[in-house]
Amino acid sequence: MNTAVTSKEAILSVCRELITTQGWESVNIRTVASACGISVGSVYNYFNSKADLAAAAVESVWCDIFHFSENKKDFDSFLSCVEWVFDSMKKGDEKYPGFFTLHSMNFMGKEKLSGQQLMAQSWEHMQKGLYMVLMSDKNVRSGAFDESFTPEKFIGIIFSLIISSLLQRSYDCSGITGMIRRVIY
Repeated sequence: MNTAVTSKEAILSVCRELITTQGWESVNIRTVASACGISVGSVYNYFNSKADLAAAAVESVWCDIFHFSENKKDFDSFLSCVEWVFDSMKKGDEKYPGFFTLHSMNFMGKEKLSGQQLMAQSWEHMQKGLYMVLMSDKNVRSGAFDESFTPEKFIGIIFSLIISSLLQRSYDCSGITGMIRRVIY
């Protein structure tokens, strides 16, 4: 029976497993090819360069950690969504040790721009998910937002606090959730 990996998603799954077991440094063409049971050339059928592989692996890990379901009813409130994000950050840090701080250092030159674009896309997806949940939260008090303090600006502030907590590896969301309660409920 041939157990060689033969799809892009299967290769990315192996990359996630390598990051979990061997760290971010293990994501290179040769190591991934070996772990997949395929030739180096086969990896190049899916990824044009190590940078492309690394960028796709980063995006895949971000999606694994922070995938928002298309069903906004997964959360009964914006608060429960923010609590889920912090719980996901903690679990992601445990599952992918050092990922949050190390992957950004992997991109150089032109590759850095591509990696930053993928990260920006992942962050934009997360912010859209937060916005979707906020807008469906029936408990948000009337008048919480106006022309100068919009839901979009609020999401930007909350997301900045989330990223700050992520970089500090601080997964206690009680301060942020306390602030949210005071501002919008």
